[in-house]
Amino acid sequence: METTDKTKAPKYNVHIYLESNPNPNSLKFVTNLVLIPEGESFDFPDAESAAHAPLAQELFELAHVERVFYMSNFITVTKSQEVEWVEIQDKVKNHIKSFLEEGKAILVNEAVANGTAINEEDSETVKKIKGILDEYIRPAVEQDGGAISFHSYDEGVVKVLLQGSCSGCPSSTVTLKAGIENLLKTMLPGEVNEVEAESV
Repeated sequence: METTDKTKAPKYNVHIYLESNPNPNSLKFVTNLVLIPEGESFDFPDAESAAHAPLAQELFELAHVERVFYMSNFITVTKSQEVEWVEIQDKVKNHIKSFLEEGKAILVNEAVANGTAINEEDSETVKKIKGILDEYIRPAVEQDGGAISFHSYDEGVVKVLLQGSCSGCPSSTVTLKAGIENLLKTMLPGEVNEVEAESV
């Protein structure tokens, strides 16, 4: 009787499709699996920051990968400007696919999520700012393969963290000023005067 070797059969049947976004150096690798709990995100601006993220560590070992971002059911990878996506996208996609199909954890130990969760100690203004970011801005930014999280508020100035595809994106400054700043000024007149991006 013939036996079949099942050791190489994938644990999960993983499908990945690619989505472009406003940052030409970033690409969104969307999977059919939920990778990260709702509302959480993990941004790795370099290999050192990915100590608790085995998949991100492996992606940084691939040539031209400069940043990795996890959220929901997708991974956003940012490449260097020296290459075009068409040259490396299949290698990145196949690496993510085989890693996930083996059922390996993409996060281990004390990985800390980024988010805009409201704390009891927050002032009323900060609670309102976080609520607006969460309800009106986060979904649009996620669509583009990135994330935004509250950093600080002081005397009318809101600082936010732009992550994933938003970090280093040519259009992120326009989004920040024309979109986010205008919305917060309109919804919180007298409380918000300016919005700035805090780099990670």
